[in-house]
Amino acid sequence: MFRLALIACATFVIAFSIGSASADTLDNVKAKGTLVVGVKADYPPWGMRDQAGNIVGLEIDMANDVAKRLGVKLQLVPVESSNRMQFLQQGKIDVMIATFSVNDERRKTVGVVEPLYYASGGGLLAKNGSGIAGLKDLQGKKVCANQGSYFNKEVAEKYVQGNLLAFKGVPESEQALLSDQCSVYLFDDVILIYKKTSDPAKWKDYDVIQLPEIQPLPWAVAVRSDERDGPWGKMMSSIVSDWHRSGMLLALEKKWLGQNTRWLEDMHAKAKAGQH
Repeated sequence: MFRLALIACATFVIAFSIGSASADTLDNVKAKGTLVVGVKADYPPWGMRDQAGNIVGLEIDMANDVAKRLGVKLQLVPVESSNRMQFLQQGKIDVMIATFSVNDERRKTVGVVEPLYYASGGGLLAKNGSGIAGLKDLQGKKVCANQGSYFNKEVAEKYVQGNLLAFKGVPESEQALLSDQCSVYLFDDVILIYKKTSDPAKWKDYDVIQLPEIQPLPWAVAVRSDERDGPWGKMMSSIVSDWHRSGMLLALEKKWLGQNTRWLEDMHAKAKAGQH
């Protein structure tokens, strides 16, 4: 009986220690003088390698700002979609800023920081002067898209009645558009904006049309689940709120994409009005 009590006591102490350690990220970051952030290195312009091999991008600028506010050094850890949540759970990173889109299942796994900081919606790449202003103008037209895009089914059923050609990847969809196999290319609006600004010669005859009819897919900064409502999660929440209110995210988006998205403009207006 005494032995069982000792085991139970030891288990409690270990669990308490683990819980305390995981809940003290803010203090730990300040103590070690380094903030470790999980970022993408393969998703331009949010996270990518420059010619020298350094990781740069919109989200890296965000990570740098967090480190600057805390007065610590920044360590970037490249993550992928397949391992970024595990890296966070395992304590390999202090926070994740890595094109992390939010859904109900992911909210059960990590601590999603509110407010959300970004969103990708639906967009069209169409020839200049096409007369296409939105989804309602796609009746009878062929639409190129990528297999697996979350808005394909809705657009196919509601707007083009089956005239949606889903290709394996981006190169195939682009080639189909350039060779007039379809009238428009349906894809994430932010990616289309980046394509046009980063390769203006290739896309000089095309416009990007953002689609308010498609519900944007929001992105979030994430911390460990048990820290979302603690000091670390609350600090990150206040930082994200300030990014929106100050217009910093708008400035970074303009810097890296060349223009601003409606979603981010709306979030800035709400923040200035004190709505988050």
